[in-house]
Amino acid sequence: MKHMEARQVAVTAVADDREPTGAELDAIEREMPLIAAEVELLDALIVTLDRATTVLDERRLRRARNRVLAARRDLANRTAGVPGGPVVA
Repeated sequence: MKHMEARQVAVTAVADDREPTGAELDAIEREMPLIAAEVELLDALIVTLDRATTVLDERRLRRARNRVLAARRDLANRTAGVPGGPVVA
């Protein structure tokens, strides 16, 4: 029986290094409005999966999409000057 060995160094982080840093937590906090808007859009899409969409469903989807777009815009405007934020050309 032959033993198999890894020929490269493990890619995963060490067990002690799995907690998010303060900068990562700050980035998540900045992105929370966008995350919440995307969850709301996903909820609206899930509702329409197993039935025909009604006028109210279409309105809910449109409003959810608009909230996602507004949250993306606000996030881009807020993080434009932050190091590691989006690059504005």
